[in-house]
Amino acid sequence: MKSSRILALTLLTALLTFGMILAVQAQEPAPTPSDNQVNAIAKQLYCPVCENVPLDVCPTQACAQWRALISQKLTEGWSETQIKDYFVEQYGDRVLGTPPPRGLNWLVYIIPPLVILGGVILLYRVLASMKKPSPSLAPAQNQTSSQKDEYIERLEEELRSK
Repeated sequence: MKSSRILALTLLTALLTFGMILAVQAQEPAPTPSDNQVNAIAKQLYCPVCENVPLDVCPTQACAQWRALISQKLTEGWSETQIKDYFVEQYGDRVLGTPPPRGLNWLVYIIPPLVILGGVILLYRVLASMKKPSPSLAPAQNQTSSQKDEYIERLEEELRSK
């Protein structure tokens, strides 16, 4: 009976200690995120007011407020994806630095590689055609040389006759 009382007291003390540790941790404010953490997310977002200006370098008061909002969301434990989704929900896809691959936006990811591939194929064909002589020029060269020969022969005949 005495050992069960000691065991109960030990468990009660452990639970109270654990509870106090949790209470102290809950009271401590979450560390504020650094400017680098905020700018890492802000760099991927564009200012909804200014055209083509990333949120991390935009000098407007609105962007300063949005950076403060990002800092607040990071302090609350939001992830980068959640913060981006929040801004997309508020301002639309245009705030994202990289458009999401849905709708017509997927063309942004498909067309440039296709254009590059087409350019490489075209360049290869042009260089290959420049390497070998075209068949239409070969007979013309032979014809020209035979015409020259006839002209030279006639010229020589006329010189001999005089």
